[in-house]
Amino acid sequence: MEPSLKTCTPCHGGVPPLTLSEAEALSPQASGWQLLNNGARLERRFAFKTFAVALAFINRVGDLAEVEGHHPDITFGWGYANISFYTHTINGLHENDFIMAAKVNQLYNTDEYSAA
Repeated sequence: MEPSLKTCTPCHGGVPPLTLSEAEALSPQASGWQLLNNGARLERRFAFKTFAVALAFINRVGDLAEVEGHHPDITFGWGYANISFYTHTINGLHENDFIMAAKVNQLYNTDEYSAA
């Protein structure tokens, strides 16, 4: 199933994080994202024409995170936003991180943002 069509499942800990090879196998589902910290973090930098457009995008990502119950680390400023996913309770990556990355990509690829 397409990752952007999946829903995050609650992760309360007690499961191991994905190994580097498992994360690498899932990374094609998160186009444009980089595996960092030896496969423990997933991150992407998004470009925008203005601060206002970056802020609007971040607000939509925040709304999505609330719905899914899976929250990224976000930094942004004029013309950019950096979004980073990892599952805090397991201190590494989980399938949820790749689901969220695919959903964020889908948001970014709308006409509203893709002209950046």
